Amino acid sequence: MRTSTTGRVGQYAALLAYLVFLAFPFLWLLSTAFKPPRELGSLHPTWIPEDPTLDNFRQAFDEQPLLRAAGNSLLAALGAALVAVLIATPLAYVMARHRTLFARAATGWVVVSQAFPLVLVIIPLFLVLKNLQLINSLFGLVLVYVVWALPFALWMLVGYVRAVPVELEEAAAVDGAGKLRTLVSVTAPLLAPGIVATALFAFITAWNEFFFALVLLKTPEKQTLPVVLTHFIGAEGVADLGPLAAAAFLATLPSLVVFALIQRRITSGMLTGAVKS
Repeated sequence: MRTSTTGRVGQYAALLAYLVFLAFPFLWLLSTAFKPPRELGSLHPTWIPEDPTLDNFRQAFDEQPLLRAAGNSLLAALGAALVAVLIATPLAYVMARHRTLFARAATGWVVVSQAFPLVLVIIPLFLVLKNLQLINSLFGLVLVYVVWALPFALWMLVGYVRAVPVELEEAAAVDGAGKLRTLVSVTAPLLAPGIVATALFAFITAWNEFFFALVLLKTPEKQTLPVVLTHFIGAEGVADLGPLAAAAFLATLPSLVVFALIQRRITSGMLTGAVKS
């Protein structure tokens, strides 16, 4: 009994330490965003601003087109999430239900492809987009995000498909439902939590992505929010810390809001979709 209690206390302590580790950068960013220049240059920084101000937010919007950049990021992220899910869902179903040698090889390739560094693929992607005249295009950037998110989206959805009992589809077939009707009416509702989680992953990945956007987008009017954030850093590497923190704080909010809105749906979908085989 004592061993069980000690182990549980250790688990909670480790979880608390992990939460503190995750929350520290965000809380420090939030604190910095509301500090005036005098406190930002202090040799003895404090967690809570002594004289909180909104000037950093005003200055950030005055110096850079944050709303336009946020709109570009939102368009690219939503487009990538939607297209990746539309492509990955039927492919994942085929790979999970038909365990042929090709499906196993494809699954292995999906896992291995995640080990490729961005630098390795940026030149081929750049040349392909150049031939398609999609350089400096948000549509071209969406295509790149879809290609980059698709392997992991497939890997996630294959696991969700395999968790759906085959007996449900066999029962639907006995009742006269075809493959398409079975997929739409039986399997897809049970896959809803996985589809939402995959879309969330693709959205957050595209929203936070920096390297591809920096290389492929040239004109300021089409730059995404992560790229615009670098404009708060001068040529000599000196950051305008207050406005940068304010803009970075605003840039993190959409990901947090999206997750907060759908996390309950993911959990409830998992519970209502649970069945006994």
